[in-house]
Amino acid sequence: MKNQSYSHSVRAKPKIGVIVVDIQGDFTTWKKGSLAVEGTDKAFIDKVKKATAALKKKGCVMFATQDWHPADHISFFTNHSGKKAFEVIQIDGRTQVLWPPHCVQNTQNAKVLLDNKLFKAIVKKGKDRRFDSYSGFQDDGGAKTELDSLLKKQGIKEVIVYGIAADYCVKATAMDAVAAGYKVTVIEDLCKGVAPDTTAKALQEMKDKGIKIERELKI
Repeated sequence: MKNQSYSHSVRAKPKIGVIVVDIQGDFTTWKKGSLAVEGTDKAFIDKVKKATAALKKKGCVMFATQDWHPADHISFFTNHSGKKAFEVIQIDGRTQVLWPPHCVQNTQNAKVLLDNKLFKAIVKKGKDRRFDSYSGFQDDGGAKTELDSLLKKQGIKEVIVYGIAADYCVKATAMDAVAAGYKVTVIEDLCKGVAPDTTAKALQEMKDKGIKIERELKI
């Protein structure tokens, strides 16, 4: 009876959530993406695949985010007459970077490059043509995705975040996670950024908000 009583009193270890950000063809050099981030070759994607599978095996609850834009999305420079890629403009008081068309809904390079069966859910973002959505939690217009409710439903209070790009979507997702009350760790070695200076700045901004930056994954 003692053993039975003791076994029932042992509390389950809190579940850790993992948010894998935008590992999609258009962001990789491997797939010759339209908005490829430097260093996102096959070796990097393979490293992310291995780490993601290992975290799943360890019992983490896995989520992915997926840019999922309509062809007429506001962030595409081609939808602004006379504008060029990477120009910065103001739209309704918001700063908007203009990007090459990328991750257009139902195109080959919009697919998540990891085994989709690893994930409890793949959260699509940037579906509203009027607003960009770097964060997996909400778009620039404030519309929430289902990510926060999915995490809460699983009883998750701590998340690990990594993916593409460190200085945009990883940063925005991690910052919104910590603002929502989660304990957040970003794995630097499993991220790639658009530019070294903006990536360094993003990492510092995340640290300043209490986000833990781990150089590499420790399993």
